Order: sequence, then structure tokens, then C-alpha cells
Amino acid sequence: MKHFIALAVLLGLSLTAFVEDVRLQPLKNLNGYFPFTPPRSLPEWEHRKEDVRRQILVAAGLWPMPTKTPLSAVIHGRIDCDGYTVEKVYFESAPGFFVTGNLYRPKNIQGRVPGVMFAHGHRENARLYLTPEETLRRSIADGAERFERAGRSTYQSQCRQLARMGCVVWQWDMLSDSDSIQFSRQVVHGFAKQRPELNTTENWGLYSPQAEAHCQNIMGLQTLNAVRGLDFLLSLPDVDPQRTAVTGGSGGGTQSMILAAIDDRIQLSFPVVMVSTSMQGGCTCENASLLRVNTGNVEFAALFAPKPQGMNSADDWTKEMATKGFPELQQLYALYGKKDNVYLKRGEHFPHNYNAVTRSAFYTFLNKHFKLGFPAPVIETDFDPLPPEQLTVWDDQHPGPKAGDPDFERKLLRWFTEDAEEQLRTAVSTREGLRKLIGGGVEVVIGRTLAHAGEVQWNVENRQDRGDYVEIAGTLVNRTYAEEVKLAWLCPMRSDGRAVVWLDSNGKSALRNADGSVKPAVMKLVQGGAMVIGADLLFQGGEPVRQTRVVENPREFAGYTFGYNHALFAQRTHDVLSIVSLLRKAKPDSQPTIKTVAVAGWGDAGPIAAAARAVAAEAIDRAAVDTGGFRFGKLLDYRHPMFLPGGAKYLDLPGMIALAAPQSLWLAGEGKEPEIVVAAYRGAPKADALATYTGDGADKEASAVQWLLK
Repeated sequence: MKHFIALAVLLGLSLTAFVEDVRLQPLKNLNGYFPFTPPRSLPEWEHRKEDVRRQILVAAGLWPMPTKTPLSAVIHGRIDCDGYTVEKVYFESAPGFFVTGNLYRPKNIQGRVPGVMFAHGHRENARLYLTPEETLRRSIADGAERFERAGRSTYQSQCRQLARMGCVVWQWDMLSDSDSIQFSRQVVHGFAKQRPELNTTENWGLYSPQAEAHCQNIMGLQTLNAVRGLDFLLSLPDVDPQRTAVTGGSGGGTQSMILAAIDDRIQLSFPVVMVSTSMQGGCTCENASLLRVNTGNVEFAALFAPKPQGMNSADDWTKEMATKGFPELQQLYALYGKKDNVYLKRGEHFPHNYNAVTRSAFYTFLNKHFKLGFPAPVIETDFDPLPPEQLTVWDDQHPGPKAGDPDFERKLLRWFTEDAEEQLRTAVSTREGLRKLIGGGVEVVIGRTLAHAGEVQWNVENRQDRGDYVEIAGTLVNRTYAEEVKLAWLCPMRSDGRAVVWLDSNGKSALRNADGSVKPAVMKLVQGGAMVIGADLLFQGGEPVRQTRVVENPREFAGYTFGYNHALFAQRTHDVLSIVSLLRKAKPDSQPTIKTVAVAGWGDAGPIAAAARAVAAEAIDRAAVDTGGFRFGKLLDYRHPMFLPGGAKYLDLPGMIALAAPQSLWLAGEGKEPEIVVAAYRGAPKADALATYTGDGADKEASAVQWLLK
């Protein structure tokens, strides 16, 4: 009895009411509330900043960054205009993947001048678009536009004005827009249903579970194009790398915000009608699995602090920005002593657009911070826009690629997959590379580490004296995250300080046979002096989950659900981390002392045990994992309970297993040991750190128990 009392004190025994598991509530979607809480200090923020930046990169498939192959830029068709020139450009952001747009340059450049990246939104054929007269006249009447001629192309107006202010401007096409023809508009912006012919374990296409498991998405492709576009802009000898800016409205605001968040080369940012605590971007091109889990657009904008950043509000989802979001950004900038570097242009009386009033605010902001010397405020002048046929990139001398080609889509994703695998396999050769690239990616994919496991408490509900051991039933409560895990403990009267978390597809009932008797393998652990803990991970303990929940959305895109919510696989891994955290609350002078923590995983829980071990590191001393040969990259349903966005990206399950090195590991279900696991364990301090089960399966659990009791 005294051992039980000591254990209860040790683990925070409480008979208080339980919290309701927040994970049972409705899923969050893109129309939720996404507040930003300013940090208490800059050191705290710098750590958080790096975590969120890495989350964006992982979600976009840019961790590691794809190999930067030659751009092979082609600049042609120069047009002389009043004080500036316009040229047609295309280059390859990846082999065979073309980025198209127009380059505006001031005439008579002296020295280096600012470079501006201009991203457009969802207007079809935006760069070539001419506003219908009726629409334009309404905009002029409302005060959104000034001129009947220049207002025909707000995109050209902005580029022209910036060039006349002495800036080099790169305006590029969003995927499927204007001259970017390799993906159809239906695929990029209108995707609705899975395409069976592209939902395969080899040569898959976008939106498939395979693409999601490899973090391949439209959002990532567009972000890569922005990064490579900045490479192109900075390759021009006239551009000053200390004065680079990015701006864009709506979907272009999303691209601007994301590029500024992840690329330190941007020095000024002005995302328009997009920064908000409300709707986060409704298009498939603005969403990605993992992207906004526990974060959102205001925090993305915060990553740019303390560099100059402007934004606006309109009569859309940004209309409350002045009271929700912007004050918090000001608080962050104030920590840096740069409160005036963040600016909000109020415009709730205007609809959702990048109008002349907001454009003037951008010019004036740019003029101030880049010290261009123009009188403030800076206002556009009238001009005659160029017709679309003069701006289009492709012609007889510069023929475009094949439009909307599924074979190109497959080929491109295959290149990204092979390029990432080559980089990651090289990283495995060093402990530092393994932890940074694979470990850094897996941490985002799982979404939690032991260091952030939360405050846990153990609530006892029932206790039975079984003679040689005590059986305790209760609930682990994670107060930080409002989560619960049902546990069953088998505690030997004479504990030797070892704790084994026994995980199984059937939850805590797997500790016993159908007749209620304790399984021989489990009893052997208890008789050997080890506590054994069984657990009902999330949605275990009842009818097995056949398909996971998704948000209410008619479009079959995983990013709408898993861009805002952890996958079930990740949530079950979080439960394991909560259990390990509970066990690690032991203090050296406590009785009974929990000296070592081991995890054993069977069935579908084998990969979960491997994932928990990957992000718990030394907190789990030993692990016995039966993978059953499972691979995330073999799943063909993003609603499968084992589906994990990004699960296949970091060399799949073997990559997670490799992260356990050099901690002791018993491994079954793999046949021959995976090469990367062997490489990770090579040189481990213990010669037997990696033990592989090669039997026929009849004595598998017994073999694992014998190893655990060593």
C-alpha cells in the first residue's frame, strides 16, 4: 500500500473533476478564430519564431529546400515606355517548371536600386487583365480608382508607378494564370474530387494522399516560385539586395506574407487584404496540411518583425484588424523598439481589393523606408495600359510548354520526391544532419515534442489488490492541452523502478486475454519488477475508427482539415508523450522511483511508438517496436486512421526510427533492417543498441519482453 501512496503523490494523484477532451469538439477550419498572443520577451519570441518558420517550410515541402537548379532565365521583347521599360521573362524554378511574368525597369539607372516582388491574387489572367468599363466607372465613383485609362489595369499601374520611382519590379504569374499554363485553373484553384488515376503509390499527382504524405501542394509550388523569383530578381546587377520588397493583394497577399516570413532577403513587406484573425484564405492554393495548426496569418506576419511591414483592412475578413491582430503586432514591434515599423492602412469602407488608395499607401511606405525622396503621399499618374498581346511571354520564337499535362505533374512531383530523399539520406550520415533535417521535419509533422508535452495529472478511479501487484485504473489529464487518456496500471508490489508503456491497436484491453487473465508477456514484465501501463489512446477503447473526421467542405482536399487540425496519428502520439511526461515526473528521492521508461508498440500502435520515440529522444530509454512493415507512403486514403501529412517525407517510418539512435531499440516487422536505421545506429555507444527480431512471430512478444527486462 505504501508504494501505491508514494506513486500517487509522485504522479499528482487527484480525484478532481476531469477536463473534457478538447479533441472531441468540432474540428477547426479556415473560418475559425486565429488570435496572436504577443511574446513576453524577445528570447521567447525568437524561439517561437524559428518553430513557426520551420512549420511553414515543412508544410510547403521546402524543408529541406529543393535543390536550386539553374534558372535558365530568358528575358525578351523589351518595350520602351515613358521613363521605364517592360520585358517578358520566363525561367525554371525546378527542372522543366516555368515561372512567367513581366520585368519593369526604370531607364537611366545609376547605382543599385530597390527591387520589388509583386504577387497578384485570384483574378483570372490577372497580369493581362483589363477592367471592364462599367466596373471601372463604379470604382472611380466609389473612390477606389482615380483614372479611366490607368484604371483599366491596376497591375500595370502599380508596376509602372514603382518603376518610375526607380524600382525594378518583378510581376509573376500565379500557377494556372496568364502565361503559367502547366497546371490548369481547375487543378490549382477549383480542385474538388480525388483523381483515381493520380492516387497511386507511384507517380502520384497533387492532392493525393501520397502528395500530402510528402508535403507536396500548390501552396508549396507557389512559395517555391516566389523564392526562385527572388533569386532571379537579385541576380540582376542593378538590384540592391538591402532594399527588396514584396507586396500583393488577396491570394497575392498570402504569397507576400509567406515569402516575407521564410526568406530573410526580403527587407520590406506589404501584404494586402489578407492579414487577419478571421478567414485565413479559402483557396486550395492558400492552404496546406500542417500549415496553420496552432498558428495563423497574424503570427505569419509577425515573423517579419522588426523589419518594415504594412497591411490594410477592408470590408472583408480583415475589417476587425484594427482591434484584433494589429495591436498585438504593434506590441511585438515595440519589444524590438520599432513600433512605428508596422503600419495599418484603414479601409473598411472599401471592398476586397488592392485599390488606388491602398497602392498609394504602399508607395508612400516604400518611399519612406527605402528613402526614395518623393513627396508624400505618393500618388499614381494616368497612362495608357499596354494590351495583353504585348505583355504575353510565349510567342513563335519562345513557344510555351504543354498546358495542363498530368504527365508533367507526375514528373515534377517525382523530381521533388527524389531530390528530397537524396538530401535526407545524406543527412543521416551525421548525427547533426539527422537531428536537424529529419528530426526538425518530424517534429513539425508530429506537432509536439516532450519538451512541450504539457502539464499532466493522474486521476485514480479504481484500485484492485491482485496479490503480487496492484491494478489501478484512471485517467491522465493533460491540463495544458485539455486532453485525456484512459490508463490501466499493473504495479508490482516490489517494483524495480522500470516502467513499460504497452501500446496496442486494442488499447489498454490488450494487457489481458479474452478471458480476463493478464497476457503472459505482460505478466512476465510485472513479475520481473516492471510497472506496465496500458492506454486507450484517442478514440481507442471502443469501436475501431475506420475513417477520421474531416471539416465540412465539399472539396476532397486534406489541407482544409489537416492544415488546422492534427491528424489522429499525431494526436495518439501526443497521448504517448503525455504518458511519458507523467512517468518522468519522478524525482530521485521519491519512492518508488521510476528509473527507466520503456515503450512497446504492437499492431497499429507500433508506428505510433516509433513516432513518440522520435520526438521524445532520451526520455524513452528503451523501445520495442513492431512496425508490421507499415509505411505512410502506401496509404491511399487521407481519411485512414494512420494517415499522417508529411509522414512519408522524412524517409517514412524508417526515418522516424532512425531518430531513436543511439537509444536502445528492439525492432520487428521490418525483415532486414532498413539501411538508414543501420546507418543511424552505426557507432552507437552500446554494441547491442539495435536488436532485430527475425523469428516467425510466434514468440515475438516474449522476445521483446526478454529484451526489455535486460
